[in-house]
Formats: sequence, structure tokens, C-alpha cells
Amino acid sequence: MIWKFLAAWSLLALTVTIHAAGLSIMLRYVRRVSHGGFWPMTRLLVWVAWWLLLLHLAGISVWALFFWYQKCLPDAESSFYFSGVTYSTLGYGDLVLPKEWRLFGPVEGLTGILMCGLSAGFFFAVLTRVLMAKRAGDQTHL
Repeated sequence: MIWKFLAAWSLLALTVTIHAAGLSIMLRYVRRVSHGGFWPMTRLLVWVAWWLLLLHLAGISVWALFFWYQKCLPDAESSFYFSGVTYSTLGYGDLVLPKEWRLFGPVEGLTGILMCGLSAGFFFAVLTRVLMAKRAGDQTHL
């Protein structure tokens, strides 16, 4: 039982580490990008959304590969599907973990909620930075 708690904690820690590293890389890029008109801003926000989605897919993959490796689900496709549905908190319920692994579902769901919240906060911060830069630029022309 303790081994399973440590495994769940390790998966959570790895997911957070992947997300933090990805946000750090993205932050360096966002600071360098010029925040001009409509198209540059749109391109930046699309890029940020794309990158955040990749980070979430990486986190989902960590959990899915663990479930597949532990033979919790019948195959890799089922593991990735279950992990995606659980991480995103859709929770269809058409696939479930075996009884001895069922506590991993809520832990992955909570991890997904936290990472999605972190992503939403980051997206908001990027948008705020873009709008503040545009506002500062508009005031210099007054």
C-alpha cells in the first residue's frame, strides 16, 4: 500500500515537473516576442495554447505509460484514453482501474485540475502582459 502511495506521489511530482519546465521555456519565449498588432498577438496566443496542450499531453502520457506498464488496463490505447479522461476530469466511467489501483484515478484527476488551473493562470498572465505592453505603447504616442 505504501508503495502505491509513493508511486502516485511520484507521478504527480513528475507531472508537475514537466509542466513547470515547459512553462519556464515558454516564459523565456514570451518575454522575447514583440507584442504588435492583432496577428502577432493572435499568433502568440495560439502558440501558448498549443504549447500548453503539449504539456498536458505529456502529463497524461506519464500516467498512461504507468498504467500500461503496471497492466492496469488491457492495452496502451486504453491506458491513454483512461488517463486523458481522468486527467481532464471528464470521467466517462467506461473504463475503470482494477480495485487495487483505483486510488490512482482521483489523484490523477486532482493533478489534472491543478495543472489546468496553472495553465489558465499562465495564459491569463501572458494575455495581461500583451495588453499592458500594448497599452504602454499607446500611451507613448499621446
